[in-house]
Amino acid sequence: MLCVGKVEVVKSYDRVLRAVSWTLQMPAVVRLTSFVQRRRMRIAMTRQNIFLRDNHQCQYCLKKLPAKELTRDHVVPRSKGGGMTWENIVTACVDCNGSKGCRTPAEANMRLAKKPERPRGLLSKYSLNIGATPEESWKDFLSWGRSRTKS
Repeated sequence: MLCVGKVEVVKSYDRVLRAVSWTLQMPAVVRLTSFVQRRRMRIAMTRQNIFLRDNHQCQYCLKKLPAKELTRDHVVPRSKGGGMTWENIVTACVDCNGSKGCRTPAEANMRLAKKPERPRGLLSKYSLNIGATPEESWKDFLSWGRSRTKS
């Protein structure tokens, strides 16, 4: 985007990017020179994305576990007509998934922490890390940790 003039560099790192015919100061913060229309992306329903949506947390007992200790659970079991949809799959630990078995949460006397739904935005381990501290060079451009006072 920089090479075709769609962005301008606002702030750079101290590092240099090199190619055969050019060198470029590594951009840290860039600004769009004109609005770019984003296409709506459909997020693939994968095991990893389900775990990311649910923050790697069992939706029944609320334990936060690594992916290898988690399973996907059909809220309405497939044997009872439940499908493979974002609205019917949740993250569950092995124990809770086994306890629930082939029953609905109501039949198993188990409560869901939150209603499962299709994610609306980008799912990534970075976008979900809300408590993360931004890159030092970005702090001038974000209202991170600053109190907003009216003058």
